[in-house]
Amino acid sequence: MLRYAVAVGRPRRHRESTADALLQAAERIVESEGLEALTVRRVANAVGTTTRAVYTVYGSKDALIVALGSRAFELLRTQIEARPLTADPAADLVEAGVEVFRRFAIEHPALFRIGFRQTSPEPALAADVRALARQARAGLETRVERLGNAGLLGDYPISEAVSAFHALCEGLAAMELRSLLPAGDAQLIWSGALSALVRGFKPSKPSPGSH
Repeated sequence: MLRYAVAVGRPRRHRESTADALLQAAERIVESEGLEALTVRRVANAVGTTTRAVYTVYGSKDALIVALGSRAFELLRTQIEARPLTADPAADLVEAGVEVFRRFAIEHPALFRIGFRQTSPEPALAADVRALARQARAGLETRVERLGNAGLLGDYPISEAVSAFHALCEGLAAMELRSLLPAGDAQLIWSGALSALVRGFKPSKPSPGSH
């Protein structure tokens, strides 16, 4: 029975390692030359395998692109979940933007562009991407919910606060990748902008004499 389990496990592990290698090769090609340079043959050559192997694992070039989008949200989800929470929910939320979203965009610009800026070539293939995007968003929602529990959200619904935070992160990332933020000050700009947004969620104190 043990021998049978090992024999069955090897092809599966081989398939998973091949899929990961193909995905990493595809990401490198897109990052260095753009999405238009991505072809099944180039990915296969980069890994030292055949185009048949790419089609066996992913089915098509479009499915490979969708897999890159899925990888973007999977990385974000795991990295957000890995960040420890402290007694300061506002600081934890800002940190998720600066240390997770910003770092992801800088380290994986091709995945950021495909996951957040690229329309799926085949909408029917994008269900997995949408599911992973929702999972990544759930990690952000957890941090925003903590703001609400601490009385720091005011009248903002959680969903609207999450959308505002995500939109600011995405915009900052797009600007930094286009070199529109001062290189030496980019992290400070991220931190200042996200902190200002989070402070803006907090209900304002009534002015003296108001009823």
